[in-house]
Amino acid sequence: MANSSDSLDLYAKVEDLLGVKEAAPVLYAHYLLFLNSINFDILLDVGCGSGDFLRQMQGALGIPHVKGIDLSPVMVTQTKAQGIDAECIDLCMLDNSYDVITAVFDMLNYLDKAALKNFLKCVYEHLNEGGYFLCDINTLYGFEEVAVGSFIVDDERRFLTIDSEFDEGRYTSDFTLFEKEGECFRKYQETIRQYYHTLEEIVALSSLELVQYDEVVLYEMEQADKIFMVLKK
Repeated sequence: MANSSDSLDLYAKVEDLLGVKEAAPVLYAHYLLFLNSINFDILLDVGCGSGDFLRQMQGALGIPHVKGIDLSPVMVTQTKAQGIDAECIDLCMLDNSYDVITAVFDMLNYLDKAALKNFLKCVYEHLNEGGYFLCDINTLYGFEEVAVGSFIVDDERRFLTIDSEFDEGRYTSDFTLFEKEGECFRKYQETIRQYYHTLEEIVALSSLELVQYDEVVLYEMEQADKIFMVLKK
């Protein structure tokens, strides 16, 4: 089952509470190092979120043109607020092709097997010949040992609880948010799902050549919780 735009918008509301921004630089470094080693003019980030990744890559590398797309209107608005070209559209609906396409921080894990196959087909179709697809996926250890459990966090205007479980390759998170509106709190509830994929599956479904992959430890755990990979058309 695909995540709805409502569930993605709720995630956008609370992303800053989840420690993602604190962990992101470790992962972004892998993208930056590889992108710094190649010549390219245009980069498309799929699932661009708040636009932090694109802003940092463009600032560090001086990329002539970057574009972000996301299925969450809230995320697209945040990206545009950073002065970055962004659009609320599915990758498969785009007309242009790109030198580099990225899918950062769990983006592929939000797709079930059927959606992943279709997405990777669209990646291939939208890459220029010789272009690169950079992505990362959660490891089995990342799902079973890092992500599972209950999480409670709040700030002055929000109270968030997350209850997560992982079973038969599917990770399910139930989000409950109380957000202050005036003197009252409004309640939001959504379920967000992720799916476990292997590096071998990504390579096989993409019809692209695996150029590089690295194990990544984001949360000071005993094993890698992510795999960063580079594929070439």
